[in-house]
Order: sequence, then structure tokens, then C-alpha cells
Amino acid sequence: MSSMHFLIGTLFDLYLMVVILRLWLQLARADFYNPFSQFVVKATHPLVGPMRRVLPSLGNLDTATLVLALLVAFAKLTVLNFVLGGAGWQMFNPLAVLLYSLAVLVSQTLSLIFWILIIRAILSWFSQGRNPMELVLYQLTEPLLAPIRRILPPMGGLDLSVLVAIIAIQFLTYLLRDLGLA
Repeated sequence: MSSMHFLIGTLFDLYLMVVILRLWLQLARADFYNPFSQFVVKATHPLVGPMRRVLPSLGNLDTATLVLALLVAFAKLTVLNFVLGGAGWQMFNPLAVLLYSLAVLVSQTLSLIFWILIIRAILSWFSQGRNPMELVLYQLTEPLLAPIRRILPPMGGLDLSVLVAIIAIQFLTYLLRDLGLA
């Protein structure tokens, strides 16, 4: 059963990351004409489009995309529960399911931020700034890294803001695990 758990969990996690990316791209006001952004929009539009007719945005927050992310996390928990053959306590308590769905969403968001920071750091070693993917990664991560750079003193050309951000993300991830939410 662990192989089925892995496969189902991975498929849900990948789509959840794409939905989170859409929300993040909108919040960061990233370039939506970028090929990477277009992929994210095309992958999520069949579900987000109809939901937008019902759920209005709240300022910069696209509530339809946020609700879709929660629904994907909820579906992941539900499918895994049924596949693993258990009708555990979370299936009978809607508040618990919502809490765990939110925890899954936060955990996946932290994981996505972690990997995007890693990819951006690796690309900075090789790329010369003309890659359209790098531009979107910069637009996504710069709002997270700029405040850290203002606090850290200059280190002779070394940018340690990514390292500090990764340590903070790992701390939050372990904190969620210690609380039993991830």
C-alpha cells in the first residue's frame, strides 16, 4: 500500500503545487505572459475559471484559487484515506478535515518555496539572466529575500539571504511536524 500512497500523494502534491504557484504568481504580480506562467495558468484554468464566476477576489487575493488549493488538499486526504482502507476520525469531523487540509496546504507551500529558492540559487551560478524562467523565479522570490537582505550586513559579494530563507522554511516545516500537522 505504500506504493499507492506514494503515487496518489505525489500526483495530488504536484497539482497542488501548480495551484499554489498560480496564487503566488498573482500575489507577486509576476509576468503572466512568461511561458512558465502561461503553463501554470493553462493547467489550473479549467477548475479556477468556473470558480471565479462564483467566488469574487478579495483585493489581490484570488479566493477561487485559494479555495481550489484547499479542495485539492481535502481531496488528497480523502482519497488517501479511502485507498488506505481506513475511515479514520478525520472523515467524520469536518473541522478536523479542514484543519488538516490547511496544514497540507501550508506544508506544500513551504516545500514549494524551498524548492524554488534552491532552483533560483542554482540558476544564479550558471545563468546570465536571459532565461525567462529565471525572471519569474526572481519575481516570486524577491519579495521574500529583499527584507532579509536589508537586515543582513554585506558579506563581500555573497548573498546569504537565500540560506537564511531556507533555514527559516525548514524551521517552520519542522515546527509543523512537531505539532503533528504535517
